[in-house]
Amino acid sequence: MSVLEAKPEEYVCRSARPSGPEELVLTARKVWLGKTTLVARALPDRDLRMIGAWCFLDHYGPEDVTDAPGMQVHAHPHTGLQTVSWLVDGEIEHRDSLGTQATVSPGTLNIMTAGYGIVHSELSPVDKPSTLHGLQLWVALPDAVRDQHPRFDRYEDLPLLERPGVRGQVLVGEVDGVRSPAISFSPLVGADLSIETGAGVSLAVDPAHEHGAFVVSGSLVAGGVTAQTDQLVYLGSGRERVELSAGAAGVRVLLLGGEPFGEEIVMWWNFIGRSHGEVAGFREQWAQRGGGVDPSRFPPVVAPDERVMEAPTMPTVPLKPRPRRHQR
Repeated sequence: MSVLEAKPEEYVCRSARPSGPEELVLTARKVWLGKTTLVARALPDRDLRMIGAWCFLDHYGPEDVTDAPGMQVHAHPHTGLQTVSWLVDGEIEHRDSLGTQATVSPGTLNIMTAGYGIVHSELSPVDKPSTLHGLQLWVALPDAVRDQHPRFDRYEDLPLLERPGVRGQVLVGEVDGVRSPAISFSPLVGADLSIETGAGVSLAVDPAHEHGAFVVSGSLVAGGVTAQTDQLVYLGSGRERVELSAGAAGVRVLLLGGEPFGEEIVMWWNFIGRSHGEVAGFREQWAQRGGGVDPSRFPPVVAPDERVMEAPTMPTVPLKPRPRRHQR
């Protein structure tokens, strides 16, 4: 997934410092992904930049793409992060500069570790299913591993989490004793859970982690608050158990968590670095890909003449750190 805004904001981010349990409801903002796909972007938010190392969350669909192009995200670069792709309905073709060609399909987790640099595209196939619905997340890589060689990992048999009235899959980390084999470079949690109408679940989690619950569809009661589709409930840290209940029509929820990310990161367009200058350098390397400025960072996906996305213009003033919470 890419940021296609003409003037993307720069974010200086870190996750919350441990401050105990809380309940903050955030509503995702609507953003066009090119001219084809409208997404609800829950992270980063002006009130909350990260949850653990999770630093980006887009929710797209459900959309009828029978007579539409569907996902059309052409070749673009990434640095210093992992993309985590999770599809609810539909099909997307992923290609990257490692030579990977993989079908993103429901129930299969795809994790692309950009590391030093990678280029990829995400396109709906010509014979695509009629519905497109999914989530795209980014994970910030810690400084010690952010320049590693890129890689692509695919998980087709994720563990099930089943409790009375609740069923889902653990995508990353461990929830209530169920552990995923998916790769991560910092302590993380991710689970896709469907809760039946009138049902609730109490899940054991690490109290040292901060957690949040994003509503994919339906109505959620978490702690003392209620959230609807495309809202994120930030639950803070210090909880040994997360309590989630469905509203009147049931709920599908993405539970996220992780150890608070202590490093300050700079996120702009599709890059994560540690300073304005470093991110500007990534942009220049992408603009001169194949030229004299480190052509190895961003090799072609399929062919040198393929369709690519050009980076927006960098802001003319250096970024300034922003508080984790907006002062109202």
